[in-house]
Amino acid sequence: RHWYRDCKSRIGGSICGLTIATGGAARLIFGYDSYGNTCGQRNEQIEGVRLSGLDHRDRKFVFFLDPCNIDIVQRKIKSMALCITLCPTEELTTYQDLKRFAMVNGSELCSYELAGHKYPGLPERFSKCPKLPVPPSKPLPVFNRCTPLDVSCYAKFAEAVVTFVSDNSVLHRLIAGVAASKEIIIGLCVLALVLSMILMVIIRYISAVLIWILTSLVVLGSLAGTSVLWWLYIDHRLYGNDTSTKVPLFQIILLLLMLFMRKRVALTIALFHVAGKVFIHLPLLTLQPFVTFLALLLFWIYWILVLLFLGTTGQLTGPLQYLTWYHAVGLVWITEFILACQQMTVAGAVVTYYFTRDKNRLPVTPILSSVLRLFRYHLGTVAKGSFIITLVKIPRLILMYIHNQLKGKENACARCLLKTCICCLWCLEKCLNYLNQNAYAATAINSTSFCTSARDAFVILVENALRVATINAVGDFVLFLGKILIVTSTAFAGVLLLNYRQDYAEWLLPLIIVCLFSFLVAHCFLSIFEIVVDVLFLCFAIDTKYNDGTPGKEFFMDKALMVRHTRHVSSVVNASLTNLY
Repeated sequence: RHWYRDCKSRIGGSICGLTIATGGAARLIFGYDSYGNTCGQRNEQIEGVRLSGLDHRDRKFVFFLDPCNIDIVQRKIKSMALCITLCPTEELTTYQDLKRFAMVNGSELCSYELAGHKYPGLPERFSKCPKLPVPPSKPLPVFNRCTPLDVSCYAKFAEAVVTFVSDNSVLHRLIAGVAASKEIIIGLCVLALVLSMILMVIIRYISAVLIWILTSLVVLGSLAGTSVLWWLYIDHRLYGNDTSTKVPLFQIILLLLMLFMRKRVALTIALFHVAGKVFIHLPLLTLQPFVTFLALLLFWIYWILVLLFLGTTGQLTGPLQYLTWYHAVGLVWITEFILACQQMTVAGAVVTYYFTRDKNRLPVTPILSSVLRLFRYHLGTVAKGSFIITLVKIPRLILMYIHNQLKGKENACARCLLKTCICCLWCLEKCLNYLNQNAYAATAINSTSFCTSARDAFVILVENALRVATINAVGDFVLFLGKILIVTSTAFAGVLLLNYRQDYAEWLLPLIIVCLFSFLVAHCFLSIFEIVVDVLFLCFAIDTKYNDGTPGKEFFMDKALMVRHTRHVSSVVNASLTNLY
């Protein structure tokens, strides 16, 4: 495990080190001129590029001949860039001033092939010298670009942006609506956050109502569907079409399945009830989405910076030319690794809660203890699990890219094959994600390796297949209803608040922003709740498999689960006695 982790860190770090060592970082930080020379360094000759390969060790600052000529569409400065010794600290209005500045300070502001003492009389001065007047400037603290001190330069850019927005009346109204309602948007986002945290606690009390309502709706919908299909069947028989004799079969099977699984719905209710207790005892679990998002944000920033450095390292040869692909794979792998760390942390904390008989004697910081165990013992397990997901996700992304590129060009057979492969890989990825999550929980329980934990978790899931299906089907739908409840509540409050203010007409965009944010927040928090429910079920299954409640083999489960398990055992015993007699 340590060798695996060490190799992974060495390879990942070597890419960053290589990109910095080969000059990419210097080009981004110190800047470069229009001829490919990096400022502040001795440069090598670039074949076919005039005035390249210059020694700029004394020229550390980037100077633009016309810094105010900004292309808004392309988001760049449309001007020649030079490396100079000193940024002009005062306004230069004539070519005599340019000559004097070059003679006194040794900083030539025209193109390299022009001699400073000849500036006033050269015919090339109009195209290869800076636009007059040259405003005073100073270098940026880090990036060594000469930045004009005159605000009029930035005013031109702001004026162009305002003109672009003003010319588009619809865009103008939308932006005006967002600007006018920024306080309401922030307030509604906070409301969505609060509602998500509250729902995670009170769902233990409303889960029974929601689940039984869902079950009733499924039964009523099945009966209605069966009635309609029987009516269609009779109608077809009247017209002599006898091809639909098995139309209602699916509804009959569904009703029988619901009847057979009705007792297992009670286990889902009990697990939701216990999950609510978990968040009461471990309230810091609600902070996991924030910690995970911060970790992902920091990694994505690091990944983008390394990608920028990698793009400026020049032509790589040999095995190094594949570094970009490895870097792209690393984006997927490390992202999945961070998400897996969250699952492992939550699983460790929930396992500690479940297998502590006296809840008043829980560790002071069970979540921190879970994090420490993760970094000390289980990083290899998390890395392997996330790598397996990466092996499935990357081919799916490649196929999706090929499908988008060939859209409308491939034949029907190829299109069907691509969609089938994408769908199969998506299903496989979801199954592996679920298995990995349970493998992490098994690792937290038994402290075994990833493969052993995955095998044990798979055996437990197969032995409890009907229970797993019930929890995933009913539980996931209840959590989906919770997400819809938060979004609709936030949207309703937004409509009331935004409609109350009549100082602007367009409030559709602010409402959309609020709805998207509320759904994202609800998804993050209820996903944690879903992980807790799944880990609790695995703990419950292992508890009932190896313990029977006798002295020395007492159950660890909560009272709600104990009542549910006792009723289930009693019903099984009664059924067995009935069959016996």
